[in-house]
Amino acid sequence: MHDGAKTATRRLRIRQIRSGAGRPGDHLATLRALGLRHHQMTVEHADNPAIRGMIFKVRHLVAVEEIDGGEA
Repeated sequence: MHDGAKTATRRLRIRQIRSGAGRPGDHLATLRALGLRHHQMTVEHADNPAIRGMIFKVRHLVAVEEIDGGEA
């Protein structure tokens, strides 16, 4: 139960470091779902199992950095 204390949320900074050209359709769809539209684009997402799963699927195309997301 949450007692009103502020907690820091983890965020992930995801950068597409390789092109999606020539990759299977599910990889392209995963990049799009992450919000990555083109090479070298960077997005931030909350650190949760769904995002981690998408990152795992395209781990060879992206670089990930954990950042402090501030207070929730």
